[in-house]
Amino acid sequence: MRWPWSSSSTDKEQDSVVSSKEFPITTDWSHYRDPRNIIPIVVLTGSAFVLSTFYRSYLKRIPQAINIEPEFWRKRSLFGQVTSVGDADNFRLFHTPGGRLAGWGLLPWRRVPGTAKELKEKTVHIRLAGIDAPEMAHFGNPAQPFSREAYDFLTSYVLHRRVRAYVHKRDQYDRAVATVYVRRWLLRRDVGLQMLKMGLATVYEAKSGAEYGNREEKYRKAEKWARLKRMGMWGGSKKHYESPRDYKTRTGQAKPTK
Repeated sequence: MRWPWSSSSTDKEQDSVVSSKEFPITTDWSHYRDPRNIIPIVVLTGSAFVLSTFYRSYLKRIPQAINIEPEFWRKRSLFGQVTSVGDADNFRLFHTPGGRLAGWGLLPWRRVPGTAKELKEKTVHIRLAGIDAPEMAHFGNPAQPFSREAYDFLTSYVLHRRVRAYVHKRDQYDRAVATVYVRRWLLRRDVGLQMLKMGLATVYEAKSGAEYGNREEKYRKAEKWARLKRMGMWGGSKKHYESPRDYKTRTGQAKPTK
């Protein structure tokens, strides 16, 4: 028996079922296939991808050598300011991607920190590729002749200057082995090559793992020229000469390279 007050509701439900069967609900996909809607979406997505890739490749700051991606080595360079010189063949670089074009040195939030505390874990340790400079005093061992001169030259040549480092690999000390260039009197100078010409470094010698950045021949010619001219460390007696590699081996500072 149907209740008087429920008949109307039941009839409406039945009408609704019949209506949905006779007139099924469909989705109009033409809106999504309309080029006027597709093209802007594709353009925006593509632009976002390109900008993201460009940022990661050219504008993302690299704080330390351990943060350099594998695909970066031997293909890219780091541009930045030298914040300190640790020895006669290595220094610390604060990476400033994009340089002044990206606002470094011009905008308040784009500045190179000035204190050791601010720079902690924010610099890339650079080892000059292809050369070996005289060793300074380490671990109770005396300094080699011309180690101070080499250190002073490197300091005056690159400290607080902007340089470009073409990174080749990471060594066992988590340093980026790199060929480094600096602008001096509008000329682009290879720092390692200049030290070889001055007689303040030798070509790096190792049984394995030596990295020259495709400049070994030029480096050896520069060393040979410095020897002939008796520049720097080559000006003394050959009898008492000891190469940086021999010195490190004798004092136990040399370690196998990776």
